[in-house]
Amino acid sequence: MKFRSIVSAIILILTVASVAHAQLQLNGAGATFPAVIYSKWFDEYKNATSVQFNYQAIGSGGGIKQVTEGTVDFGATDGPMSDQQLAEAKSKQGTDVLHIPTVMGAVVVCYNLPNVGKGLNLDGAILADIFLGKITKWNDATIKKINPKLNLPDKSIAVTHRSDGSGTSFIFTDYLFKVSKDWETKVGKGTSVNWPVGLGGKGNDGVAGLVKQTEGSIGYVELAYAVKNNILYANMKNKAGKFVEPTFQSVTVAAEGSSKDMPADLRVSITDASGKDSYPISGFTWLLVYKNMKDEAKANAMVKFLKWAMGKGQSFATDLYYAPLPKQVVKMCEKNIATITANGKKIK
Repeated sequence: MKFRSIVSAIILILTVASVAHAQLQLNGAGATFPAVIYSKWFDEYKNATSVQFNYQAIGSGGGIKQVTEGTVDFGATDGPMSDQQLAEAKSKQGTDVLHIPTVMGAVVVCYNLPNVGKGLNLDGAILADIFLGKITKWNDATIKKINPKLNLPDKSIAVTHRSDGSGTSFIFTDYLFKVSKDWETKVGKGTSVNWPVGLGGKGNDGVAGLVKQTEGSIGYVELAYAVKNNILYANMKNKAGKFVEPTFQSVTVAAEGSSKDMPADLRVSITDASGKDSYPISGFTWLLVYKNMKDEAKANAMVKFLKWAMGKGQSFATDLYYAPLPKQVVKMCEKNIATITANGKKIK
């Protein structure tokens, strides 16, 4: 009888432990740019480990805000936190916030011109002037000049942009900031800017939806969203003077030069990169992770997931229209992941 009681107690303890592990959930919020691959990662990781992720794609600005306020276990952004934002987060949470790059992607210039179809070419100066409201017609002479074979319509350009704080906007405006003096002085760059013209949509889905339903429109979204929604997107002229289609290969080329000079904190811009085959509106996307986490179980789970993301996770990137991290960047990420602690104790 006593033996049965002991066995029953052991079974109960193991069951409770198993349920507790199965119910472990990490809560995060932020960028919509990587939402497609994060959804895949979180499903794959849950199936392998039973660890659940609750991720809300609310935009990079929201992710940074929630990490700063400590209302999530991790955040996500496509625009790195500023020194001021990092200092504020540390003062509120008592720990540094690490930037861990996960994949790279392209921000594409999508458009709705059904009678034109694929093959539209644009350059940085024209794109900036469209979003500044200086070029208002699709058959403007500057657009026609670099698209001699296209029958561009005498139609007004309907500009669309993000209405929320967005890392996709950061990458897009960071590019325009580099290629247009007018944009640099009049608008600037950031996750949120004062847009001179246009209609705002929330998230990549919001902008994709507006472009898809509005003939003559132009906007910017992450490549996977354009592909998913069957929206046309332009070839962009890069620094080498070549019109390049956004692909994971052209994003990888854009990252190659920048990754060689990657700073230790892993915050870097790869827009308007050198290289004859580089796509100019490319960027890293980061997970924002507390360097010292207060919940030991969650800290262990986060570190294990990040190690998985640097390894097997990268294999899912290209099928979902992202570019995997260069090997030297993965090594730097692993070094920073190894510094994460739980209540000051190193995670084994």
